[in-house]
Amino acid sequence: MSNPKNVLVTGGAGFVGSHAVEYYAERGANVTALDNLSRVETLEKADETRNTAAYNWEYIEETYPEVDLVEADIRDHERLESVVEGHDAIVHTAGQVAVTASLTDPRTDFEVNAEGTFNVLEAARKADSDPSVVLASTNKVYGDNVNEIPVREEATRYWYDDPEYDRGIPETLSIDDCEHTPYGVSKLAADLYVQDYAERGEVDAAAFRMSCIYGTRQFGNEDQGWVAHFAISTLRDEPLTIFGDGKQVRDVLYVKDLIRAYDAFLSDPTGKPSVYNIGGGDENTTSLLEFLDLLEEKTGSRPDLSFDEWREGDQKVYVSDISRAREELDWEPQVDFADGIERFVDWYDDR
Repeated sequence: MSNPKNVLVTGGAGFVGSHAVEYYAERGANVTALDNLSRVETLEKADETRNTAAYNWEYIEETYPEVDLVEADIRDHERLESVVEGHDAIVHTAGQVAVTASLTDPRTDFEVNAEGTFNVLEAARKADSDPSVVLASTNKVYGDNVNEIPVREEATRYWYDDPEYDRGIPETLSIDDCEHTPYGVSKLAADLYVQDYAERGEVDAAAFRMSCIYGTRQFGNEDQGWVAHFAISTLRDEPLTIFGDGKQVRDVLYVKDLIRAYDAFLSDPTGKPSVYNIGGGDENTTSLLEFLDLLEEKTGSRPDLSFDEWREGDQKVYVSDISRAREELDWEPQVDFADGIERFVDWYDDR
């Protein structure tokens, strides 16, 4: 195994991307963070607009001054090719991340997620430095096939009612004959391009189909990053809307564990599978209602709740079967959810 020495992180000012930058910078790699700095969150209840990309950009600049910060867009393929050359690994996290945004602006969603990933792969294929690539994919590639799996309703959660899925959803679940959202389609196109380039030997690459990733420097909202959104609403004593009944279940993974999985592939990509479901697995799950109980335990607060209709594309249960990552990458989660939430609360209070 050989640790990457020259690492490019697209979306380097994003939540996941900034943690990838931090991970490799702390290991002495030469790191380039590329971002177009477009990510802005508006916290309407607090009448506050926060440019989260700028927040993370400044954090990297102050904490890791040796990191090369490049303001650029993955849709600019010529600029991207010039940046990629010289790197031996690419952590590709740049993307349009919200289902809701894809429904209102599907063109931008496609151009960023599908065409942008194609540009990254082409740049990697052309580069003399022959970089390996990991893609931040999503469980949304499975569409509503996930909702075709029978579930049972319990007091505070739903769970699979078919023993075949006791460990969660495997990578072999069909992506066909189901309804998708534009976001799911654009990410699936990116995912399939990664598989194609890997299987034809053009680029050593893998798509990591992520479940719920959470951690420090995450500013969530109702559209994306629900763990952070719930935690921040609780800490700010702001009302919270739950779409659905709150019994929907997800597996949750602390962001540093995710980056360790990326690194396990990038350090030894040859011959590895090109797709991994990645999340906390069946041992790290929570429903929305159960998470509110945990937050109350950690903070002493509970937000005022209201409920609204289920959102398009939502899933009653999604849990990743992480067996392939365990077996092929010798990886497993190390941070349990309660500890991870304590880290998040401490960061938010001290930021």
